[in-house]
Amino acid sequence: MRKSSDIWKVNGLDLCVHRFRDDDARPTGVTLLLLHGFLDAGSTWDLVAEPLARAGYDVVAPDLRGFGRSARVGAGGYYHFPDYIADVAALVDALAPERLGVVGHSMGGAVAVYYAGACPDRVERLALLEGMGPPASRPDIAVTRMETWLRQMKGLDRTPRRLSSMADAIARLVVHHPCVPREVLVTRARLLTREEPDGGLAWAYDPMHRTTSPMVFQAEAFMAFLERIACPTLIVSGGPSGWHPPDEAERAAHIARAEHFELPDAGHMMHWSAAAKLAERLDEFFRAGGSAAAERGGRR
Repeated sequence: MRKSSDIWKVNGLDLCVHRFRDDDARPTGVTLLLLHGFLDAGSTWDLVAEPLARAGYDVVAPDLRGFGRSARVGAGGYYHFPDYIADVAALVDALAPERLGVVGHSMGGAVAVYYAGACPDRVERLALLEGMGPPASRPDIAVTRMETWLRQMKGLDRTPRRLSSMADAIARLVVHHPCVPREVLVTRARLLTREEPDGGLAWAYDPMHRTTSPMVFQAEAFMAFLERIACPTLIVSGGPSGWHPPDEAERAAHIARAEHFELPDAGHMMHWSAAAKLAERLDEFFRAGGSAAAERGGRR
């Protein structure tokens, strides 16, 4: 098993890209791009990425901009959602995989939807792990969101959010992720924090991510992207304790070639709480791409 974490220059920012490959495995010929969720990082895909690499996939898991070890936007910048899609598009072009599968969790699922809808010929298969977007926003809250964003940005302190100790980080994760075994969260805490120059400990994300986005989520536009997805799509649920927008079924119905799979006790962070079962199902799904998909890739 080869694991690496390299810096790639993407749209002017240094993005940390974690890669998992097993030279002893029989190659599937498929590159899997794993996109993490909000306040997460590409490195925490390891529990899923390693078995997929042993199954013969070239697994790529970037830290999205402002998360993990990737660079933060500079002064005057912000994390507008299209920036994530542009980064994914540039990263895919740099990797130039002949056959590409995409897995998106939570926020990363929404990024995957926008990318697969905008570039349907680039994605052979898509898996959305509770990644069907946030709740719909009413147009009349747009002004309030903009007012809130302006107020938050005016007083924003981008100093890293400090923790008193690693035990403090673990305790916070335990509170927020009750479906994940504590021993797993211990390993996640190490991946989601970083040591500061003065020796202190902080969460490894830009505090700007905690501000309210100035733009409302447009469910109708999102569903237009869902309709553009041409590839087979696996929609994975973590069960009743997972994340489900009220109109989830309506959104899923806009995907022409969707199939569903549930991990009933996994909760939202299924890539931590049920990694082995999730990796097994993802392998089954992406392996079914078959020769027809490979031939389609060769004709591009």
